[in-house]
Amino acid sequence: MRVFVAGATGAVGRILVPLLLDAGHQVTGTARSRTGLDRLRAQGATPVQADVFDAEGLAGAVAAASPDTVIHQLTALAKGTPADNGRIRREGTRNLVDAAVRAGVTRVIAQSVAWAYEPGDTPAAEDTPLDVTAPPPRANMVGGIRVLEETAAELDEHVILRYGTFYGPGTWYSPEGLVADLLRGEGAAQRAAAFVGPLRADDAVSSFVHVEDAARAAVAALDWPSGQVNVVDDEPAAARDWLPVLARALGAPPPPPATGRAGWERGASNARARSLGWLPRRSSWRTGFTAMSPAGAAGPASSR
Repeated sequence: MRVFVAGATGAVGRILVPLLLDAGHQVTGTARSRTGLDRLRAQGATPVQADVFDAEGLAGAVAAASPDTVIHQLTALAKGTPADNGRIRREGTRNLVDAAVRAGVTRVIAQSVAWAYEPGDTPAAEDTPLDVTAPPPRANMVGGIRVLEETAAELDEHVILRYGTFYGPGTWYSPEGLVADLLRGEGAAQRAAAFVGPLRADDAVSSFVHVEDAARAAVAALDWPSGQVNVVDDEPAAARDWLPVLARALGAPPPPPATGRAGWERGASNARARSLGWLPRRSSWRTGFTAMSPAGAAGPASSR
């Protein structure tokens, strides 16, 4: 299969491209920098320099690749702002889907999130409505997700991957990531706080997914039926449980225990993904976080 990966050098994309190639697919991947283009070429993919906000240039790149499927893994999380990420979801997705339509592509796989659901007391399934009545600033994020998903669904075949919170190499939740800076009160702590807010060890429930498991889901989604799929691990957990484990793994002091949560902080269920045959290799953040620590990296967990 010919696959066009938009965002091929991001945290998920850099793992996804080799997995696609190993599965026998022909891959064209986008990058914005010379370093990214060289990385893709070294991996064995066809690199293309493309700006998702340049509609004509992007359309030309997709047409030249003549893909069977377009995979949307674009974000602005590495160096951007929440507003930049919202613009990618709205304008970037529009340009990418339009480019796919012009090239005759009928299948898209798009990166969404698993924390845009309306408030509730149990982990959300895919038929749970999005939180469209949320007040600002959450309304901006949910609105961007809604536009992304509706735009992707214009193609006859569309799989919306509602990813949990990423952790692992190249993410905020890694030894070199923004959350580590925030926990330690150093480095880019101010920027991290602008994205994730204060870290409180309270009752707020999150669902996590390791970036390798996220990439594996994108490969599997080439054969999945249209619709939304939560891609999260097996253990939604309150911050009072996961945050101390993460802090220890990152060599930082944990925040003091607290109480309370927003209604939407409920986590998500991966039952549908598991029914489609996807199983997270990092089934719980407990072992996944521990494996990121120097002691954990030297142990059995790193040999997966």
